[in-house]
Amino acid sequence: MKKWPIRIGRGVAMGLGWGAAWIPVALLVALIVDPNDSMDEPWLVVGMLPGFLCGAVFSVVAGIADGRRGLDELSFIPAGARGVLSGLVVGGLWLVLALISDPPNWLLNAVVVSSLTLLSAVSGVGAALLARLGKNGASARVA
Repeated sequence: MKKWPIRIGRGVAMGLGWGAAWIPVALLVALIVDPNDSMDEPWLVVGMLPGFLCGAVFSVVAGIADGRRGLDELSFIPAGARGVLSGLVVGGLWLVLALISDPPNWLLNAVVVSSLTLLSAVSGVGAALLARLGKNGASARVA
């Protein structure tokens, strides 16, 4: 029973970390798509919300797939694969919502889903790398 609050906390922390890391990407997209700032898009939220969702899904997928192993013990290819899976899950959710609300715009849908998948794969590898560096840094300080 004590494991669930810890797991939920880790999922939220992973989501917040990914959301914060995706903000610069959203701002870069804003510079390309909306250089005159004529659109009413909240670009910080455009980066943070999908990043949060993908990070939380990554945490769930990694927790289910890896069991008792920590993120620092995960090699980069499986971390990237779990990131791809989280991007596809969140991209699929977005795709379902987009197809319900609007007529099909296949190019936009393909760009969004592929972007989420690529950013999630990179973020998954980055999370594994940061976990390894954090573990090595912690052990180096203790020794």
